[in-house]
Amino acid sequence: MTRRRIRAAVAAAVTSGMALAACSAPGSGADGGSSAGSVVVGVASEPDTLSPLLGYGKDGNSKLFDGLLARNADMELIPALASALPEVGDGGLTYTYTLRKGVKFSDGEPLSPADVVFTYRTVLDEKTNSTARSELDAIEDVSAEGDDKVVFRLAYPYAPFAGRTVLPIVPAHIAGKQDPNTGSFNTKPVGTGPYVLSSWRKGEKLTFKANPDYWGGAPEVETLTMAIVQDDDVRATRLRSGDLDGAILPPNLAATFKDDDTRKTYTATSYDNRTVTLPTAGAVTGDRAIRQALDVAVDREAMVDKILDGAGRPAYGPVPVGDPWFAPDVERAQDLGRARSVLDGAGWKAGKDGIRSKDGRRAGFILLHPSGDKVRQDHALAYASDAKKAGIDVTVESATWEVIEPRMKDDAVLAGFGSTGDPDFGLYTMLHSTLAGDGFNNMGRYDNPAVDQALDSGRRSQDPTSRKAAYHTVQQELVKDPGYTFLTHIDHLYVLADRWDGLTTQTEPHEHGFASGPWWNVEDWKPKG
Repeated sequence: MTRRRIRAAVAAAVTSGMALAACSAPGSGADGGSSAGSVVVGVASEPDTLSPLLGYGKDGNSKLFDGLLARNADMELIPALASALPEVGDGGLTYTYTLRKGVKFSDGEPLSPADVVFTYRTVLDEKTNSTARSELDAIEDVSAEGDDKVVFRLAYPYAPFAGRTVLPIVPAHIAGKQDPNTGSFNTKPVGTGPYVLSSWRKGEKLTFKANPDYWGGAPEVETLTMAIVQDDDVRATRLRSGDLDGAILPPNLAATFKDDDTRKTYTATSYDNRTVTLPTAGAVTGDRAIRQALDVAVDREAMVDKILDGAGRPAYGPVPVGDPWFAPDVERAQDLGRARSVLDGAGWKAGKDGIRSKDGRRAGFILLHPSGDKVRQDHALAYASDAKKAGIDVTVESATWEVIEPRMKDDAVLAGFGSTGDPDFGLYTMLHSTLAGDGFNNMGRYDNPAVDQALDSGRRSQDPTSRKAAYHTVQQELVKDPGYTFLTHIDHLYVLADRWDGLTTQTEPHEHGFASGPWWNVEDWKPKG
C-alpha cells in the first residue's frame, strides 16, 4: 500500500530582506521541469544542513527522506518505511519495527535494518553535532533482527517514543563513509523520499525533482523549488506578480489576497507561541512578584486582535487553547488591579513617574527581539506598554541572534517555541531545570521542582490519564510561578495559486514554512481539471 493510500485509509477510518536575485516565473521550466508539473514557493529561511544526522527533518515532512513512521493531516502516526506501527513490549521498554519491502534509496540501493541502526546510533553518538540527540535520550540500544526488523530497547518507558521515529533514515553505505559533521552528505543527500535534491544555491533556492521510483508512487508535482526570500513584503510582491506559486505570509499581507479568486489562503493552527523569557538571574526578572504581575498585566486578547489580525489565540501557557492537553482552568484575563496589588505586597512601590522600585532598584529591564521580525517587534512593544501600566519599565531593543544569544542569561527575549506530536516534545526542553542554559533550551533558566517532577512523570508514565494530569500540573504551576510570559499562539498563513488539488495543513510547530505548510504533502497533489 502506498503512503498516499495509507493516508486515505487512515482518514477514512477516522471519519471525523534577501530576495532571490533571479528566478523564473512559476512553471517556466527553467529548472528542467514541465510547466504543468512545477511549483515555486517562497519561504523565509533555509536549513543549515540537509542531513538527518544533524537534525534535518527530525520532526518529519522531509521531501528527501522518510522515517519509520510519518504523520497524517490529523497528526496521527502512520507507517512509512515501517510496514506497520511498532509492536511494543516489556512494559514499554521495547519497540519492534518491521520494514516495508521493496524500498530503495534514490541511488537504487535497497533499504535495510542496518541503515536504521546506523542512523540512530550516529545521532546518539556524542561526537555527532545533532540537534536530535537529546530527544532520543530514552534509547539504550537499537539493533537489527533478521532481514527486516529493527528493535529499540529503552532505558525507561518513554510514552511518546513512537513519535520520535519519524526521524529520517539515511543510507549507511554513503553516510557511513563520511564524517557526519563535515561530510558532503550534508549538502548532497541521498534518501528514500518522494524527491531528490537537484540543486541548492545557498541563500537563494533549493530545487527538488520528483523521485520516479518512490515507493509511495511518483509525485505529479515534478519540480518543487523553495525560493529563500527573507523579506515578507518581497514575498508578497513576487507572489502577486506571478513569480511565485505560493508563499508563507504574515496576517496583514495574507489579507491583501482575500479577494483574489486565483489564489487560496490556507491557515494552519500551531503550537507556535510568542513568549517573553524572564531570566531567573536578572535582578528584576528574577523576582517572582514581577513575573506574576507581568503575567496578569498583559492583554493577550488585544495582541491577537491587533497584531495577528485574529489569526491566533491567546497563550495562557505553552499548550494552545483547545488542544486535548490544555488545562482550561489556567485561562486568565488582563487584570491590572491584581498586577499592582501583587507588586505592592512584594514591596515594589511606585515613584513619581509611575515606575516602581524596591530597595533602591528600579523595576526595569531590557527586552530583546530579533531584528526584522515585525510580528515579534509588535508583541514586544505591546508587552512594554502593558507592563508600564503596572509600573514596570520594559526597554525594547532589536538585535541579531548573534547578539541576543550571549545575552539570554540576563536579558529578556521575545522568543518563539512550540513542538507538535506530544507535549513532552516541547515542554521538557523549555522548562526542565536540567536543560537550563543549554543553548536555546530553557532560555530563562527556569527552575521549579514541581514542574520538573510533573515533566518527568508525563515522560515516563504509560497511562494517558496520569500523563494528562501531569501536564495540567505543569500549566497550573506556570501560573503560580511564571518563568515566561506567554502571549499568543499564532496561526501560520499561506497563500497559493489555486491550480492543485490535495492541499491541506497540519497542526504546525514553531519551525515552519520550509517543511511545514500546505506543501507538507506535495507528493500527493494532483493538478486541477
